[in-house]
Amino acid sequence: MTRESLLSIRGLSASVEGKPILREVDLDVARGEVHVLMGPNGAGKTTLGHIAMGDPAYEVTDGSIVFDGEDITELSCDKRSHAGLFLSFQAPVEIPGVPLSSFLRATIEGRAGMDMKNKEFRRRIKQLADELNMDASYLDRELGVGFSGGEKKKVEMLQLLLLQPKLAILDETDSGLDVDALSVVSKGMDSYRRNCEGTLLIITHNTRILEHLDVDRVHVMVRGRIAAEGDSSLIDDIDRNGFERFGHRADEAE
Repeated sequence: MTRESLLSIRGLSASVEGKPILREVDLDVARGEVHVLMGPNGAGKTTLGHIAMGDPAYEVTDGSIVFDGEDITELSCDKRSHAGLFLSFQAPVEIPGVPLSSFLRATIEGRAGMDMKNKEFRRRIKQLADELNMDASYLDRELGVGFSGGEKKKVEMLQLLLLQPKLAILDETDSGLDVDALSVVSKGMDSYRRNCEGTLLIITHNTRILEHLDVDRVHVMVRGRIAAEGDSSLIDDIDRNGFERFGHRADEAE
């Protein structure tokens, strides 16, 4: 049975500063599924995530992005976020002078079903921090300032569980993580899947973070194109043989 598409990208081409980055990308993510976007460094994977989220640094030159039945190709980042899209970053930002708790409070402002009194909000954040084995003192620290790479990724998992988006795009979430931090991130993804019935699009070139997930679909990107798609068995294939052979398919599409 074909599941309902939550994210549907059709013929998407995009550039940055006049340089083409993505070329006629088609990609569908069904509601409730776990999809993986893999490919070598520089393939355009991160670009696709940022364009899906509406990053104004990129220019969409052709194609469309439909999310939850609505064409969002022209929508701003904040409207896409309020519609239920979430993007984690390879390098989360630091904001001196802004406590993490204040930042999290601001992220839920105006969102349907998230009108919480201060005490209720603090209780909810504390509950989520406990679930991720995070020290509650994190909440009073300046956002990202002095945080290790693993701590920053834990904060993103906290934000993911707080916002409960319809679709989470996780960009290289496992990059540079030690075993303990990777465990927390995996726990966050598992909780999101179980408690929020969430949909995941995981962008990675490393299969380590996928070991504890039931992956429904794998997409391989090479030189800005989707060069191959398949079920989870494609992950093992890539582990054994790498991405090189997919380059021929990208050449044929030129």
